Amino acid sequence: MRIRVLALAAMVSTGAATTAAGQALTWPDVRARFEAANPTLQAGHIGIEESKAAEITASLRPNPGWTLGFDQIGNTAEGNAFSASILTTGVSYLVERQNKRELRRNSAEGATAVAVSSQQDLERTLLFTLRTAFIQVLQAKAFQTLARDNLANYDEVLSLSGDRFRAGDIAQIDLDRLQLQRVTYESDVETADVNLRTAKIQLLQLMNDRSTPVDRFDVTGLYDFRAPTRPLDELRRAALDGRPDLRASAQAIDKARTDATLARANGSADPTIGIDAGFPSISQAYLSYQPPLHQFLGVSVGLPLRVFDRNQGEKRRTELEITRTERLAEAASMQVFADVDAAYATVTGAVALLKPYKDHYLEQATRVRDTVTFSYQRGAASLVDFLQAQQEYRSVQVGYVNLIASFLNATNQLNLAVGQEVMP
Repeated sequence: MRIRVLALAAMVSTGAATTAAGQALTWPDVRARFEAANPTLQAGHIGIEESKAAEITASLRPNPGWTLGFDQIGNTAEGNAFSASILTTGVSYLVERQNKRELRRNSAEGATAVAVSSQQDLERTLLFTLRTAFIQVLQAKAFQTLARDNLANYDEVLSLSGDRFRAGDIAQIDLDRLQLQRVTYESDVETADVNLRTAKIQLLQLMNDRSTPVDRFDVTGLYDFRAPTRPLDELRRAALDGRPDLRASAQAIDKARTDATLARANGSADPTIGIDAGFPSISQAYLSYQPPLHQFLGVSVGLPLRVFDRNQGEKRRTELEITRTERLAEAASMQVFADVDAAYATVTGAVALLKPYKDHYLEQATRVRDTVTFSYQRGAASLVDFLQAQQEYRSVQVGYVNLIASFLNATNQLNLAVGQEVMP
């Protein structure tokens, strides 16, 4: 009997698959759809636009004020209630000192910069979740391929064992035990099918795709491992330069300093300059004013007395905010090194485990299984030896598939730690 050897590339590759809906989606395709349709990311973009709208508000100048008055209406000697009335009007404007408007605008622009970096950091974390779901689909596909191949191989053995039983080469009890063992491989196939369907549902949910049926949705990607090509020091520098949360921390410090300057400026008094004009009645002009005054114009300056409220609380709060944001930035910077180092160690550890599998264990497990199967079919090996060889082969292959998934998840963690796809 010819035993079909399960080649490594065929077992774990998920490339160029097609579905009834068309070409299977690659990781760039999944990412593009996610970025276009995910409501959390869309809400974040709206938040950035709101922050930009706040910049407009912060840049506005104070509105001037206008007053119109009609005064001195009452009982006069002439018996006319309006004989002594005066029509007045005035315009006033608050003059902001110490660059308050510019500081408000700078603070709002700083808030927008922080919002943009925070949105990028949100996308970084959500892409990590999306990539994890994508890897789960690839892992489930690899398990499905392995389970179906194992079942096909075992069915071939069962078919030949049935021929041997009918020829009297093996006993009924041996055939029964072989048939009972088939349930393990059937269970593997059913479990793999359910896990694949569940993984696809989770990925579709993250993509906010409710229209594509699960049976017509598929993804493709390389399910293999490779050693990191960039040294740890380079990845550390890339993380310090590119992590959006670090950039947001630095921008928060700049904004806090601007807010502190604005708080000190807001503690100063701003004058209100006014111009008013009056128009007395004719009789009032001649009776009340010497010499007669038909129209008049006045200028006023109002200045609040900052005796009690000098914005002390905001001054203190903003000064403390500078220190707080600086401490948070230091903590974020320290965390970057821990994240990158831990993820890099996990990746290299996974590679160290996978290399002997690919170089020796997979080939050895296949060779042992084929040799024992060949011997059993010719009566040179016992049924126990045959079943043990099948189980060992299955365990090695399952372990390899799990290790590949661990490696891909570790690279996903490394990309998250660095803030960019250093290992696509």
